[in-house]
Amino acid sequence: MAHRRRGVGVGRTRAGASRPGGSVPASGQRRTSSAAMPSSQMQIQMPQTQDDRLQKKADEMHALSMQSALDTVEKLQVKLADFAKKHQSDIQDDPAFRQQFLQMCAPLGVDPLVSQKGFWAKTLGVGIGDFYYELAVKVAEVCFSTRSKNGGIMALAEVCDTLNRNKARRSSSSSKRKSGKKDQLYSKGDIAVAVKKLATLGGGFRIVTVGTSDMIVSVPTELDQDHVEIMALAQDGEGCVAVENVTRQLRWNEDRVERALALLLQEGMVWKDDYHGISFYWFPSVWKEKMAIEAGAQ
Repeated sequence: MAHRRRGVGVGRTRAGASRPGGSVPASGQRRTSSAAMPSSQMQIQMPQTQDDRLQKKADEMHALSMQSALDTVEKLQVKLADFAKKHQSDIQDDPAFRQQFLQMCAPLGVDPLVSQKGFWAKTLGVGIGDFYYELAVKVAEVCFSTRSKNGGIMALAEVCDTLNRNKARRSSSSSKRKSGKKDQLYSKGDIAVAVKKLATLGGGFRIVTVGTSDMIVSVPTELDQDHVEIMALAQDGEGCVAVENVTRQLRWNEDRVERALALLLQEGMVWKDDYHGISFYWFPSVWKEKMAIEAGAQ
């Protein structure tokens, strides 16, 4: 019996020594050795590592591309500054050249109208921003002085012509006139830029397109598409409309026409004239522009 116990004991010791670590795993316990890990689990991290490398490379390429773009824009801005210095007098005196210069600045994110005492003011001798701010004040003065007549809507061309006439009248006795140098006229593009400056201050200043004309609105009244279409219809005629011809040509019912005309009449943008039982609605700004166009064509 004793021999059998020693034999059993020896057998257990050898079995235990033959296993790694000298211990026997409990029943149901799985080994954690890497040699026993399935190949599918070893390959899980490989795509993640590759994605990380690709993302890092993409970030490097993006940073390089961004820096290259910034360098290009900086070089273009330097060339733009050199161009402004070279053509300083043309930018100040020629409206068409001035508009082209502003169009060149826009894609580069350069706004010479913003700073009045900064780089562009020094480059151009006088701040081009000052020019448009002063023009904006003059545009506002013209619109305000005629608001009682047109209800706060005026053709952009009429505003431009009015300012140019005032400028010519003032310069007739100026030193520039005596020296033989003629003041350059404002362009419609100059007026449009000035109105945009006024729009940032509030007060309702904006430009709306009516038919083939741009109209400056200087009141906060909201004009919808119905109002614009009625004005365009007046532009095609004699500067006025009647409810009957609006309903016939635009195929609207009378309520819609009268509702739109009521707002325009309330704001003073149209004048009502009753003639032989028919109400005609006249647009002073549209009629005046139409007369100016016909006079220029003769």
